[in-house]
Amino acid sequence: MTKKRIFYVNQNMEDEASTIQGFDIEINKSSAERIDRLVDDYESNIMIHLDEEYMRSTTKADRLADQIAKFGGSWKFIIWFALFLTSWIIWNTIAFTKHYHFDEPPFILLNLCLSFIAAFQAPVIMMSQNRQTARDKHESIIDFAINYKAEQEIDDMQGHLHRIEREIILMKKLLSSLNENDRFKN
Repeated sequence: MTKKRIFYVNQNMEDEASTIQGFDIEINKSSAERIDRLVDDYESNIMIHLDEEYMRSTTKADRLADQIAKFGGSWKFIIWFALFLTSWIIWNTIAFTKHYHFDEPPFILLNLCLSFIAAFQAPVIMMSQNRQTARDKHESIIDFAINYKAEQEIDDMQGHLHRIEREIILMKKLLSSLNENDRFKN
């Protein structure tokens, strides 16, 4: 469902202390593991919520259509279907099974079966794709909300950093003016 994410930590081999990449914040190994667990729990909770909502909003027929589409779009289906078609054609063309041929070339019955499969499989796959598109849209809205919130927090942090930077510049000016005053007094 979710793949394991490793929290970006630079670990020193000599000791247990680590730093968060880009922030020079020291954390120990247990804290890094705790952060990894929290991130994994958060991601799995979102996926569980989305899966529960999918189960609530779809009928059994919808889920069956999704399973058919999932199988119909897999290599397993392609291989099985290719074997089926090959065996059908071979069975109905070799002379050894002449008495048991049920669809002589040009394989009209096979053509009819393929048309039926295509006629029923295409709408089922399209229904499944429409549901997947709606689910993807819902997930993208969630992603947008998370990204928007993160952007607001980044803007807020940048504002704080600019304020701190202005204060540091002011302190440097004050220190340099104090140093100049000390030089003039001596």
